[in-house]
Amino acid sequence: MEGEKQPAPYEGLFADGHLVLWTLCSVLLPVFITFWCSLQRSRRQLHRRDIFRKSKHGWRDTDLFSHPTYCCVCAQHILQGAFCDCCGLRVDEGCLKKADKRFHCKEIMLKNDSKALDAMHHHWIRGNVPLCSYCVVCKQQCGSQPKLCDYRCIWCQKTVHDECMKNSLKNEQCDFGEFKNLIIPPSYLTAINQMRKDKKTDYAMLASKLGKQWTPLIILANSRSGTNMGEGLLGEFRILLNPVQVFDVTKTPPVKALQLCTLLPYYSARVLVCGGDGTVGWVLDAVDEMKIKGQEKYIPQVAVLPLGTGNDLSNTLGWGTGYAGEIPVAQVLRNVMEADGVKLDRWKVQVTNKGYYNLRKLKEFTMNNYFSVGPDALMALNFHAHREKAPSLFSSRILNKAVYLFYGTKDCLVQECKDLNKKVELELDGERVELPNLEGIIVLNIGYWGGGCRLWEGMGDETYPLARHDDGLLEVVGVYGSFHCAQIQVKLANPFRIGQAHTVRLILKCSMMPMQVDGEPWAQGPCTVTITHKTHALMLYFSGEQTDDDISSTSDPEDTKETDVGKREPPR
Repeated sequence: MEGEKQPAPYEGLFADGHLVLWTLCSVLLPVFITFWCSLQRSRRQLHRRDIFRKSKHGWRDTDLFSHPTYCCVCAQHILQGAFCDCCGLRVDEGCLKKADKRFHCKEIMLKNDSKALDAMHHHWIRGNVPLCSYCVVCKQQCGSQPKLCDYRCIWCQKTVHDECMKNSLKNEQCDFGEFKNLIIPPSYLTAINQMRKDKKTDYAMLASKLGKQWTPLIILANSRSGTNMGEGLLGEFRILLNPVQVFDVTKTPPVKALQLCTLLPYYSARVLVCGGDGTVGWVLDAVDEMKIKGQEKYIPQVAVLPLGTGNDLSNTLGWGTGYAGEIPVAQVLRNVMEADGVKLDRWKVQVTNKGYYNLRKLKEFTMNNYFSVGPDALMALNFHAHREKAPSLFSSRILNKAVYLFYGTKDCLVQECKDLNKKVELELDGERVELPNLEGIIVLNIGYWGGGCRLWEGMGDETYPLARHDDGLLEVVGVYGSFHCAQIQVKLANPFRIGQAHTVRLILKCSMMPMQVDGEPWAQGPCTVTITHKTHALMLYFSGEQTDDDISSTSDPEDTKETDVGKREPPR
């Protein structure tokens, strides 16, 4: 025992020091590597943003391309990189500067002022042609080889094989392809610019060279609507049209964007609004401002690509209940070209509050869809309050409807709007109406309500003629509660039909009640609400979309003869 050698104290400390050192290395090294990688990534992002800012291309970066892609500079297969959402150019991150110098983007105006309207040549870009595209020369499929191959014109979208490309084709004039009647040619804007310098405004003579069918289209997209599809749609429309025709309304308000109509011939412009019913109302308000400025001759016709949650107005006009990319953007443009012009009634909603010392405070709204007081307005108010707190959580159309369902179920138990008939007085065209025991009153201008429900027509043996959105009449109905609203939406019950009128007056005598106009809710105290006709809006009606309600409403030939609303022709 005494002969055994005892370890020196410093040897134990040395072993403990090694353990501490290796522990620190194992913890700090990954942290250092992560920090270094994030630093390099941020430097690359700053460098990339600097290139994006100085470039004439509309560059956007992506972490993963949606289909096999090849760099237009080095011809290598790439999974991530940058693409131009105007001309469709796709490059690797390291080739951005070379691509900027080598390739030109779409020109919204020609540099040579002397060029005629029909003197623009093809602008070819090699590689990454769309799937299922065919060569204009040999009619065989393009882009089928796993490499950078074949050409595409960024204006007319024609494609051609490498071996089919000839000098004559390179120098051929571009006719702008299938959507030539929707595109504003760069040469037209160049000529307009020259005419304005010469103080001439005869745009009709200039446009006559483009043909009688030329109806240029302006895209107004809300990148924040519904499922946040607006940003991607902006790029797809820029590729198919002139980028000067495409606007993000969150960056360029509709009032400014619609001034492009004043550079076009009278009554020729069309507008496609990509967003929800609120975005459509915003655009129509801007159109009304054009009327105030004396620009009635430049008023465009408005089509809708529904990206919101309810989309009742777009559904009424035949554009469907919601767009989720189920049809290509090119087909959307074809639908716009086939659409017919109709009128939409717009109504003035005046809310007169009773203030202190009997002073009157006036609020004014413009209604396109409907006005309501009661349970559906309460659901909208609760939804709106929570969306304002966390807007990023309400980017899904399905989630939004689930939240509405939750608040509707809650109101079934609480019944915050009960005894509405004791709190309000209702007048239709100056005549007072006696109300039963209701919880809500809805004033309709269009056929659909609550995300696709035909409220006025009803179901079963009590069906009424289809409501029209251009007859100067409002349909007024009542509901008995949130549960009754749910029954109506699944076609298990009918609303209480109060009547039709040209003017509606509602007096809230006491307490606070939820109200809404076109999905914009608020809590309202004692007041007088007056709804009168304001103006008409020029809309585009697409007859290709049919819902189950539309089909059932056109199935009875006798009803069709009597009411003349069962046809799939646009309302007059």
